[in-house]
Amino acid sequence: MFKDVKLKGEWFMTVYGPDGEKKDFRQGYNVVTTAGKEFLASFLQSAAAAASTFTCKYIAVGTDATGEAIGNTALGGEVARTTGTVSYVSGQIYQVTCTFATNSATGAIAEYGLLSSSSAGTLFARDTEAVINVGASDTLKVVCQITMS
Repeated sequence: MFKDVKLKGEWFMTVYGPDGEKKDFRQGYNVVTTAGKEFLASFLQSAAAAASTFTCKYIAVGTDATGEAIGNTALGGEVARTTGTVSYVSGQIYQVTCTFATNSATGAIAEYGLLSSSSAGTLFARDTEAVINVGASDTLKVVCQITMS
């Protein structure tokens, strides 16, 4: 008998000022979207294509504070997207870490998304949190963890 596989996403967002000092921090949980689950199922079915097709390593940030929902397919107000660094964390955790450079993800950031492409693509997971204000001279570090249990 197979056990159910459950996915849980956790996000960590930190704003650093131009002096490198931490200015603000948020942490929260998201929903894994239906499209994200389909993406994972497709990946597992065709691992041979993984290197060129399945690249769920892009994090986008935006300003739409509308709560996340399982049917989301994109961020509501995307401001910036960048390629993250993928790693495995013990405990069945897939992690993507990225840093948005100064003057790239500015504004009242309230939403975060893990996507399969540098533009458009599949929204695997989405999170909304209280606004974190990012100035033009600030950097924003975002870490997304997807736990498979």
